[in-house]
Amino acid sequence: MKLTIAQQSDEARLLADLFQVAVEAALPHRNISAFLPAPPSGETIVIGAGKASAAMAHAVEEHWSGELRGLVVVPHGPAPVTKHIELCYASHPVPDDASLLAATRILELVSQSNEDDLVLCLISGGGSSLLSLPGDGISLSDKQSVNTALLKSGAAIDEMNCVRKHLSGIKGGRLAAAAYPAKVVTLAISDVPGDDLSTIASGPTVPDSTTREQALDIVQRYNIDLPANVKNLLHSSAADTPTIDDIRMSTLSTHLISKPQQSLEAAAQLARERGWHPIILGDSIEGEAREVGKVIAAIAKQIDQYDQPVRKPAVLLSGGETTVTVKKKGGRGGRNAEFLLGFAQAAQGANNIFAIAADTDGIDGTEDNAGVLWTPDIAQQAKAQSMKMTDYLDNNDAWTFFSALNGLVMSGATHTNVNDFRAVLIT
Repeated sequence: MKLTIAQQSDEARLLADLFQVAVEAALPHRNISAFLPAPPSGETIVIGAGKASAAMAHAVEEHWSGELRGLVVVPHGPAPVTKHIELCYASHPVPDDASLLAATRILELVSQSNEDDLVLCLISGGGSSLLSLPGDGISLSDKQSVNTALLKSGAAIDEMNCVRKHLSGIKGGRLAAAAYPAKVVTLAISDVPGDDLSTIASGPTVPDSTTREQALDIVQRYNIDLPANVKNLLHSSAADTPTIDDIRMSTLSTHLISKPQQSLEAAAQLARERGWHPIILGDSIEGEAREVGKVIAAIAKQIDQYDQPVRKPAVLLSGGETTVTVKKKGGRGGRNAEFLLGFAQAAQGANNIFAIAADTDGIDGTEDNAGVLWTPDIAQQAKAQSMKMTDYLDNNDAWTFFSALNGLVMSGATHTNVNDFRAVLIT
């Protein structure tokens, strides 16, 4: 990963280093070998989907001792090269025709397996849109419209994935059901609060504990207008997903190879080595991005004024996945940019507080930056240019604010994904 920041103060460089070490702690090649199963007497079939799945497939090939074949679907863009596992490319965050084709091919591939075979499933965040197979009676365009509405609604990731699972022909354990009676081993990288395996990529190889009634409740709560055929599916038993007592779930095992807490601990260790006092606020913080930003800014100001709950120089570390409720069309944002603009608004006037907020996959929302950086210099530049933070927040336009002030953090795709990373320095 080549990380680029325009700000070059000592504090800005430390923030960049903390983000980099957090990402590196979650890279598949560092963690996957300890979780690989023994080769089976039959075939090894590797499948997968997600932002990290190409790197996971590459790492499997490096460490696997026997023959294997398979298919993994990844986002468009550069990806690690694989020799035996085919990579196919699809759209994220809204599924496209390639997502449908990939899901169909993967389902057909595992349906040919038998009890002597091993299906090795590589799952990471982003897999929900990359592996998209509409349920009975609905089309890809139906799923696209529902997915777009969910992304704009402010729904949490587990809520979005609950709806996705019950509208799918492959998620919510259905892929594992298709592979039965083969042994299915899932290796996952967590990008969800609480590291819930059934939520990562909507759990294609994990029994589902949610119900279609819950999916309907989420749709109603966020006022999402469903096409008639989508409503019909959610009201029918065809939307039910395999549960833990389903015989087809009896051959499964799952392992988390990387998770947000590991990355936060790696960043905390680096901070200590550099002479700072780190405190990890949590690896699964959720909520409206700008409001979470204000809360963490308040904690930073408490440390600045009173050396509580940790003394200066301090580093506040946190992870999780905030949400953004889009109120105005046309703005350019990303949840990390909106988080940090809410943070900056609350931290105005503090000249010794610095912060970074970035997505460990290298892409904040649909923009090309990993995240954004806040320094007192940026605050002064904004004031000099009469740029009012409230205006940009009102328009969900945080990317434009930070771009104009050289506050973007660029990394390119990292080929891993353990959710958002945030670090705040109080000098």
